[in-house]
Amino acid sequence: MPLSKLNQEQFKAATAPYGNNLIIASAGTGKTSTIVARIGYLLNKGVDPKDLLLLTFTNKASGEMIDRIAKNFDEKLAKKIQSGTFHAISYRLLKESGKKIVLKQPKELKMVLKSITEKRNFSYIDADTSPYSAGYLYDLHSLYQNMVSDLEFGKWVSKQNADHEPFEDVYDDVYAEFKELKQRFGYVDFNDLLIDFRTFLSESDVKFQEILVDEYQDTNRLQGSLISGFKRESLFCVGDYDQSIYGFNGADINIIASFGDRFEDAKIFSLNKNYRSSAPILSLANKVIEKNPRIYPKKLEVTRDGDFSPPKLMVFGELFDQYSAIAKKIKDSKTPHEEIAVIFRNNSSADGIEAHLRELGVGCKRKSGTSFFDTKEVKAMLDMFTILINPRDLMSFIHIFEYAKGVGGVFAKDLFDALYKVGDGNILMGILHPKEKKNPFKRGIVNHQLGLFDEIIEEESVMRFKKMGFDEKFLKNPILKHSKINNDLATYLHAFYIFISSSIDIDSPQALVKNITKSKLFELITERLATKRATRKDASIDESMKKEALINIKRKALLLQDLSRPYSDKFRFINALTLGGGELSEGEGVNLLSIHASKGLEFKEVYIVDLMDGRFPNRKLMSKNGGDIEEERRLFYVALTRAKDILYLSFAKYDRVKKIDYIRSPFLVEAGMLKE
Repeated sequence: MPLSKLNQEQFKAATAPYGNNLIIASAGTGKTSTIVARIGYLLNKGVDPKDLLLLTFTNKASGEMIDRIAKNFDEKLAKKIQSGTFHAISYRLLKESGKKIVLKQPKELKMVLKSITEKRNFSYIDADTSPYSAGYLYDLHSLYQNMVSDLEFGKWVSKQNADHEPFEDVYDDVYAEFKELKQRFGYVDFNDLLIDFRTFLSESDVKFQEILVDEYQDTNRLQGSLISGFKRESLFCVGDYDQSIYGFNGADINIIASFGDRFEDAKIFSLNKNYRSSAPILSLANKVIEKNPRIYPKKLEVTRDGDFSPPKLMVFGELFDQYSAIAKKIKDSKTPHEEIAVIFRNNSSADGIEAHLRELGVGCKRKSGTSFFDTKEVKAMLDMFTILINPRDLMSFIHIFEYAKGVGGVFAKDLFDALYKVGDGNILMGILHPKEKKNPFKRGIVNHQLGLFDEIIEEESVMRFKKMGFDEKFLKNPILKHSKINNDLATYLHAFYIFISSSIDIDSPQALVKNITKSKLFELITERLATKRATRKDASIDESMKKEALINIKRKALLLQDLSRPYSDKFRFINALTLGGGELSEGEGVNLLSIHASKGLEFKEVYIVDLMDGRFPNRKLMSKNGGDIEEERRLFYVALTRAKDILYLSFAKYDRVKKIDYIRSPFLVEAGMLKE
């Protein structure tokens, strides 16, 4: 990046004298260009590229910067610069020093930790809660390492959750053994890598003329201690405290906030000229973020000329109406779909948008979270729909019976084959009107090398289910004679029987989807899904999480009903969803992004949805992850500053699934879009 292309602020920062330099790079102010220009400036001054270290948070970011440097300098010279993530640099330099590293993935080490915790006897400890599982304990310890606490691990855990105070000594003992075992075999995880590298730095002569750090506001204390541990002549950190949104992951905003206090010769530069957003959008963003404490003075300035529309607020009576209306607005927009983004605080917000975009034939790609159509509950509903119109669909049948307790793919296929046999080629007839009473599981001639014989599955009397309240007609089905069919599976099969008998004559796609969602079979499926999603690491069930999971499943069921409304033909409906599914959720199209996934990106047209108090700001996540209203406000600021030309903000007043009324987000009042 030639210096001649920089504005005055960028030039001043890029040519700063050696020392401790912090560049506050607000949204859209040319942060990357300034870093690239700084490296170019140093290379032109004769600095050896091997004496420069560029630390980034993704390998993609460092790769893009090195590629831009290579366009202005020799490619071989650019590649001599030490660049990469904290972990990549640590691994590379430790290997170059001759240290043997056996880097292990968290999944593997969690198994090792589990073998240690299982040897502990927790039963003698008088506590009101169960101890954490090995997996959760591992994740907690990772956060503990990132935060570089002065407390012992056990004491730190009980400070996070007082209910675990009785387990303090055991947690410390477990981790002492875990640490000793890792050292014995030379295993390291990603945090161990950084800790080992920090020790290496204190004992080595590794030195750089300048260290450059990108996204400085996202550093945690462990990463911060690494930066301090390097021997160097100069430090060049670039970040924006208003875009610090990773507190839940250990990032510490105080690191960037205290820069001026920690270094006596610190120089603070601000990049305030925004090249991305229109004046009305920037005005709104400034108005909101100024409610947070100003760590360093700054104010975004407009550089773009033109007549741009002000941000628009859209208010809807009901949550689904919001999603439907936004999808239609996007379909009618003249902006290319690839330049449109829908940004949300909660992943569940994307389901309604995605579903209604597909209904309108608008392609979309979703980053962060699972696609609406890839969720297990939606797949289950579509499998139930499919089996009714295509009784030969083995895979749909197997997927449905995956939710039956104790049934794997092999036995599910056996059930399908048995129903196919007694139904004379139609499993629906096989469950409703079996044509024969003989054992359908007889396999015929089997060759086991020792001879030929008929393999007969052991039979049991169906009378064992007589007291379970099943239909008499269902009890006559010969598949119930299989000895592996217990009470749980019989109940599931009966629910399947009732579902088929109540649905087989329904022609309307919407009526059929409604019948699916109200069936006992789908109730059993949702119960299993919700229970699994609410299961804590210690195997206990979080009832509030389970209730929330059931509500989210119900919401998806209602969305699928909405999607089916325009269709009169069952085949056209299922073909539209299954054939167009992958194409409309991948590749080109509207961008559906969580705020964290949108960071660093920009779009011509942006929709920020579900701006209701409780959803954004998300009060539950604030209390759970130790966040605060200031971080939620920074999230809102990041979302606002993704927009270049067109910005829509929206909220709904009512949720028909939860049956609750919403009030507008306080951020809309702060932005001046609504009055108190």
